[in-house]
Amino acid sequence: MSRKRRIFDINMPEVDDIPTGKVPDRALEKRRGPMATAISENADALRDRQSTEDAIRAENDRLAHELVRLKKEGLVTDMVALDDVVTDKLTRDRAAGPDPELDELTLSISEIGLSNPIRVERRDDGKFELIQGMRRLSAYRALLAETGDDRYAHIPAGIVAQSSTDDNYRRMVDENLVRRDISFAEMGTLARAYAEDPANECDDVDKAVAILFKSASYAKRSYIRAFASLLMRLEKLLNHPNDIPRNVGVELKRRLDGDAGLQRELSAALLAKPDRTAAEEVAILRGFTRSPEAEEGAVRAVEGKPPKSRKAKTTFQVNHPRGVAKCSASNGRMELRFDLDFTRVDRRKLEQAIAEMIDTLQES
Repeated sequence: MSRKRRIFDINMPEVDDIPTGKVPDRALEKRRGPMATAISENADALRDRQSTEDAIRAENDRLAHELVRLKKEGLVTDMVALDDVVTDKLTRDRAAGPDPELDELTLSISEIGLSNPIRVERRDDGKFELIQGMRRLSAYRALLAETGDDRYAHIPAGIVAQSSTDDNYRRMVDENLVRRDISFAEMGTLARAYAEDPANECDDVDKAVAILFKSASYAKRSYIRAFASLLMRLEKLLNHPNDIPRNVGVELKRRLDGDAGLQRELSAALLAKPDRTAAEEVAILRGFTRSPEAEEGAVRAVEGKPPKSRKAKTTFQVNHPRGVAKCSASNGRMELRFDLDFTRVDRRKLEQAIAEMIDTLQES
């Protein structure tokens, strides 16, 4: 008995519908197993992860270079411990003693915070050298001592790269020139400190003024030089140098240059009143700036006598290749103002020049 073959119905596609050549992707996807699919997806994920890591690394490198640039320019602000800030490198333009405006600054910081960070320079020992902001640093120290609040134990600071002492002095000067209250005595003291600092290779005060106060006017630089010279003579005698008005200091320096014995008289007057106030000291100094004519006029006014008639006076300027000389001439007196320290000129040259001038004028 033969076995019957079982026949199945198979629907075969038409010949035109059978693909030829490369097998379509959709066909492969249908044929890809679970393992192959997982491997493919993992490879895609690894490629995406590597691409993301490369992008992050490139962005980090860019930010690192930008941070280095900002640090060099002192534009990165950080919180620096007060104990780590030192003030050894520069001689400050602020004299020792109470600062009447420090209380106002301290109150402002306690109420609204510090709007302008100090500037410091990182030292090799891990400390930070103060470049700008002595007042702000003093205010923070005062607040910490008064309140004990830890938020005043650190101060916002722009950290700059190490630079020369010359650059640091210039930064400090340029910052303080915008202050209306800075005195000529303070600026004169700073110029002297700069000249005395061996790191600056500048042993002349006049040159120091020209370097530090380059942005100031010619007249202002001459006033600073006058105060620097005045303080060199009277530094140990003055109790309130920052309160000396500009006109008093400049005129007093001029009178001291012209009268060798005047300094002894002034010293005696100051020593006679050791506990003097700022106003009393200025009054003493002002008394030595008066010319004999002014003193005589004051005496005549007290005695009720009419003042003497004013003497005729001629003023003129002489243009010279090295500058402009301002002259004032009257009966028996002639005054010359020129950008030259006549005290440094050899005395014999001065005498010869004056003798020649007198001979020339008398011949005419």
